[in-house]
Amino acid sequence: MCLVKSMDSIKTEIEELRKTLRYHSDRYYNDDAPEIEDYEYDMMMRKLKSLEDEHPEYDDPDSPTKRVGGKADNTFESVVHTVRMESLQDAFSEGELYDFEKRVLDVVSDPKYCVEPKIDGLSVSLEYENGIFVRGSTRGDGNVGEDVTGNLRVIRNIPLKLNRDIPFIEVRGEVYMPKKSFDRVIDRQLLNGEKPFKNPRNAAAGSLRQKDSAVTASRGLDIFVFNVQQVEGVTLNSHKESLDFLKELGFNTIPEYTLVDSVSKAVDVIRGIGEKRGELEYDIDGAVIKVDDFSMRAELGSTAKFPKWAIAFKYPPEEKQTKLIDIEIAVGRTGVLTPTAVLEPVHLAGTTVSRATLHNQDFINEKGVNIGDTVTVRKAGDIIPEVLCVNEKCSDGSFVYPTVCPSCGSDVVRENGEAAIRCINPDCPAQLLRNLIHFCSRDAMDIEGLGPSILETFVNNGLISKTQDIYKLTFESIAEANLEGFKEKSINNIISSVENSKKNDLGKLLFALGIRHIGAKAGSLLASHFKNIQAVMNASCDDILEIDGFGAVMAQSVVDFFKNEKSKRLVDGLIESGVNTKSLSVVTDTRFAKKTFVLTGTLPTLKRAEASEIIERFGGKTSSSVSKKTDYVLAGEEAGSKLDKAIALGIEIISEEQFMEMIK
Repeated sequence: MCLVKSMDSIKTEIEELRKTLRYHSDRYYNDDAPEIEDYEYDMMMRKLKSLEDEHPEYDDPDSPTKRVGGKADNTFESVVHTVRMESLQDAFSEGELYDFEKRVLDVVSDPKYCVEPKIDGLSVSLEYENGIFVRGSTRGDGNVGEDVTGNLRVIRNIPLKLNRDIPFIEVRGEVYMPKKSFDRVIDRQLLNGEKPFKNPRNAAAGSLRQKDSAVTASRGLDIFVFNVQQVEGVTLNSHKESLDFLKELGFNTIPEYTLVDSVSKAVDVIRGIGEKRGELEYDIDGAVIKVDDFSMRAELGSTAKFPKWAIAFKYPPEEKQTKLIDIEIAVGRTGVLTPTAVLEPVHLAGTTVSRATLHNQDFINEKGVNIGDTVTVRKAGDIIPEVLCVNEKCSDGSFVYPTVCPSCGSDVVRENGEAAIRCINPDCPAQLLRNLIHFCSRDAMDIEGLGPSILETFVNNGLISKTQDIYKLTFESIAEANLEGFKEKSINNIISSVENSKKNDLGKLLFALGIRHIGAKAGSLLASHFKNIQAVMNASCDDILEIDGFGAVMAQSVVDFFKNEKSKRLVDGLIESGVNTKSLSVVTDTRFAKKTFVLTGTLPTLKRAEASEIIERFGGKTSSSVSKKTDYVLAGEEAGSKLDKAIALGIEIISEEQFMEMIK
């Protein structure tokens, strides 16, 4: 009985590992949103492989150990790879590299090895006909990827025409985001109130999968090419020869590839790469050893998943102990208070580390972290090092967050179910620029001419120090600042746009105020229900909950916002400046009364906002999700899961043409 139970538990463990690995593989490859470090994933994969080797009776052809992570996203057309884009077997110790050498020497004699850094990015294939770039695709599962030609064309280091007219060549490279580009993208995301990318690898993957190639172009991506997949009209005999050839053609090849005649020398090169990886302008997660000679590679062959002629050494996350000197609280541009550990400097993963993230108060409490403790610090897949644990307690208890914002002195709040503690003062200096950008954006007050860079210039030159200052801008105040590029016409355009924004509906103003959880739709619903801003400010949670579509969190967020004295002063300032604070929406017809519409896909002539406005003018409402309460789904081209759900629920689906008939 014990044996049966033991075997059952092994089978359960294998199945759980497969399930967990599939989940994290999907988060990493297809969502670009990993939840665990690469090292943890690799260790789980290794454990699963070991259990499968010991228990072949539980073999599964669909096991994660037999597949390259990732699949073709149906956003792009599928591409079948003529030459399979294999992944590499991983090694986590130098001993495993010597084992690799033994396996190679069992088959071939006197091999040379090429050693190169392993770039942490997104693997792609580039195809050229007669020297012209014709197609680019992602690796996907190794056999089928996705066509991202348009987005690859905007990466400047990908040549659109080669230096020689080769009949056909397919090369493999790694698209990555340089650290400087990553920093710029993160700054922009924080300003826009977006969730920032976790690290450069995910930023590169997310940027390459954009539907709009202009977005991809703005992200500053780069590429290193490291392999010839197939070529016509040229004979290449070795890996180093092929890399030199790729350079001649105009490709940005993998940096610092080194030819050695033994794995012991390769190990020296790998150690050297590891010592300076923190100084590189791009992320690497290891180094690769490849048999150089192509004829030897053919003899060695491949397994179902890996080539037998190459191995990737993965640098383990380096951990060190040091003293925690202080804990600083910074206020981010979304109002979140973030703790950072100030450390006695320690050398870690090629750089000197003196600061590390502490995430939030829950993390601090869980680890029992306090000033003066000796802590373990790790720098793994993320750019910012983190505190792992306390090794030696030198103080009692844990660090406690301040109850007021360090930037403006306002009370801070923590909403139910959230780890973040945040300042909700709309005039908090730390959040000013982000709040201004949101206030002036198209769906908010739509002040054309006051984009992010101009707002930043105005803030830096003292023209705007709080939101209501936008309406104190004059031609004279801008002209007297003597700012470069601001001529009479551009200044007049800004002043005119500011004046026009005063006429906006109350719904746009409520969204512009940046109330937590209140989007453009919720702002419109508040305006339609309460009619003027004073009524919104005086409303209780119960009053707001009478609005269909509002939950307790949204209602409480509105109440908390208008409790803040600084919010009240902001509204008073806007009223004094002549900004409209009344609802302008008028129901002209009640034919859609008590009817709920869901919009999905791209409509032929109407924008979604225009269709929503018509529906509301005729007494109906729109929702973002399909349910049994939905009356109509207005569907356009490329309608996705909402359309599928509507069909499953038997909800009436209408086209724009039918919709226009309904409002005649």
